[in-house]
Amino acid sequence: MSAARYIRAAATGDTLQRIGMMGALVFVLIWMTPRVSRLDDSANTGDVMSCDTGIKPRKTVKIDQNPAQQFSQEKKAMSSTMVRREMPEFTMEAYDAKTGHFTKVSSADYKGKWAVVCFYPADFTFVCPTEIAAMNAKYDVFQEMGVEILAVSVDSKFSHKRFVETEPILKGLQLTIGADTTQEVSEMFGVLIEEEGVALRGRFLFNPDGICVAQEVQADSVGRNVHEFIRQVEAWQHATKTGEVCPAGWRPGKKTLPVNTDSEKMTGRVGDYITIEEIMS
Repeated sequence: MSAARYIRAAATGDTLQRIGMMGALVFVLIWMTPRVSRLDDSANTGDVMSCDTGIKPRKTVKIDQNPAQQFSQEKKAMSSTMVRREMPEFTMEAYDAKTGHFTKVSSADYKGKWAVVCFYPADFTFVCPTEIAAMNAKYDVFQEMGVEILAVSVDSKFSHKRFVETEPILKGLQLTIGADTTQEVSEMFGVLIEEEGVALRGRFLFNPDGICVAQEVQADSVGRNVHEFIRQVEAWQHATKTGEVCPAGWRPGKKTLPVNTDSEKMTGRVGDYITIEEIMS
């Protein structure tokens, strides 16, 4: 090869190399643009985890569709509930505070049992440890009722371990805390706030058939009442066992409504069976 041809070939190779590098750079810039944009949007709008810091409306993702489809989607979202549905199937890492070891939990662990799945927004926050501690304070009561408890947040099992070890109010914790790091379980239960990456305060009671019979979902700033929840469990267990139904505020020892035997007589005449004074006592 002549010197002139060698120089031209080398120049051509350098040019192709430069073109290849430029193409790669353009690809990286295109790939990064939406991610940078999302970070900028988050910084500009002040989007932070809302746990215990105030109530903010959930964002809705707008999709181009005709009005009928949009109405159908909005109606479906508004009516979404876990009640009378089977427990979603899941498996996730967890921290067993009772043993102090990491473990795995799955929906299969709760088949044939009364179970409550309690979601909370995040470790190392403020209302969350009080709720966990309150459930733990009644751990023996739940055990006597045959109710298994699973707490869940999107934090890792390592975060759960450190949270339990450092938070004074959680001393002596006996609960297992699921690590929903993929956020899939929170999404299946309908409590995930996608734009913040946390779960709402959701509590779901399942009967031994794996059907959700009660749920309570709250925003961040107010904790749930464990005494009221125990009352609900007692009422559901009584109704399930006897076939009777429990009026408002029912507690063990109070009147029930024998719809299993007197439904025809009781129709439109509930006041003949129970008074408002008895209900409120």
